[in-house]
Amino acid sequence: MPARGVFAHYREFMDVPAHTVEVTLSEGDTPLIPVPKLAEELGGGFELFVKFEGMNPTGSFKDRGMTVAIGEAHGRQAKTVICASTGNTAASAAAYAARCDMRAIVTIPEGKVAAGKLAGAVAYGAEVIQIDGSFDDALSLVVQISQQHPIALVNSLNPYRLEGQKSAAFEICDTLGSAPDWLCLPVGNAGNISAYWMGFRQYNQHKGTGLPQVLGVQAAGSAPLVLGHPVDKPETVATAIRIGRPARGEQALEAAEESGGRIIAVTDDEILHMQRRLAASGVWVEPASAAGLAGLARQLCEGKMDVRGKRVVGVCTGHGMKDPDIIAKSMPSPQKLPSELRALEDAILGRA
Repeated sequence: MPARGVFAHYREFMDVPAHTVEVTLSEGDTPLIPVPKLAEELGGGFELFVKFEGMNPTGSFKDRGMTVAIGEAHGRQAKTVICASTGNTAASAAAYAARCDMRAIVTIPEGKVAAGKLAGAVAYGAEVIQIDGSFDDALSLVVQISQQHPIALVNSLNPYRLEGQKSAAFEICDTLGSAPDWLCLPVGNAGNISAYWMGFRQYNQHKGTGLPQVLGVQAAGSAPLVLGHPVDKPETVATAIRIGRPARGEQALEAAEESGGRIIAVTDDEILHMQRRLAASGVWVEPASAAGLAGLARQLCEGKMDVRGKRVVGVCTGHGMKDPDIIAKSMPSPQKLPSELRALEDAILGRA
C-alpha cells in the first residue's frame, strides 16, 4: 500500500461526501502475522493469523476510521471535533485533529481510562474532560452537544468512522487472496465488528473474495450483547471494551448472525491468559485486544468450533503500550548483580 493511508488507497470503496479531504498519518497496511505456535497450543490443524492493528500511528485500529471522520469534518470546515472515549478514540481523534489544526475535545469516564491512552490524547493537544459517570453517560452527553452546536461527533456513531474501519477487511483479503474462514475480534461499542462485516460483504460483491464467519467476543463483566440487556456498571480489566450500551449493538448482532457466527463472553482471566500467550509469540497487545482470540480458545476447548484445515484471523485492536499497567504491576523486580563478569556468568550459566 502507498504511504498515503487507507482513504487514498481504498477511496473507491468508501461511501463519503465529495467534500471529504485526505487527513492522514499513513495509517493502515498493518501486518497480518502468522502465529503457528499459538495455533498448535490451541489444537493445531489450522492456520492462525493476527491482524495487528496496534501498528497504526496512534497504536490502535481507531486511526482507520478517524482519518475519514476527521477528513469529512475538515472538508466541511468544521472547527471542533468531540468524542467520548475509553482511551483509544481520544488519542486518535486528537492526533488527526492536530493534523489539520482542529480543536479536539474528549470526554472520558472517571477513573476508567488507561494512563497510556490518556497521555496520548493530552500529548496530541486534546482538551480532556472527565465525566462523573460511565462511558455511556459520556457518549450521551457528546451526542447531545453535537446535535445542538456546530461540533463534529467522531465516535463510531459517525458513519464515516465505519467507512474507514472497513479497510481492515479489504487488507486481510488482499493479503490472503480471499476472506479467512473465521474472523475473531473484541466487541465493545461494536463499531469495529460492524465495519469488518461491511467490508467483507463489499469486497466479496466486487471481487468475489468470500465471507468469513465472525466470532465477536465481549468481556464477561461487560457483555450486554450476550446478556441481552444493557449493563449499567460494566467492569473488566479490558478497559477498551468496558461498555454497557454499545452504540452499534444491533449491527453487531446482525453481523454475527448473517455470517453464521456468534457473539460470546470470556472472563478477565481468559483475556489476560491470552494476552500472555500472544506475547509469547512476539505480539504484545493491550488486554482488550486479546479478547477475540480468548474467545477462539474457549470455543475450541468446548468443542463449539471446527477449524481444522481452515484459516482464522484474530484481530488485535491495540498495542500493549496502550495499557501496560497489568504487566507493570505483576512483573517481578529485576535481579540485581554486582558489576562483575563472574557474577553475570554465574547467573546466566547457573554456576554455583
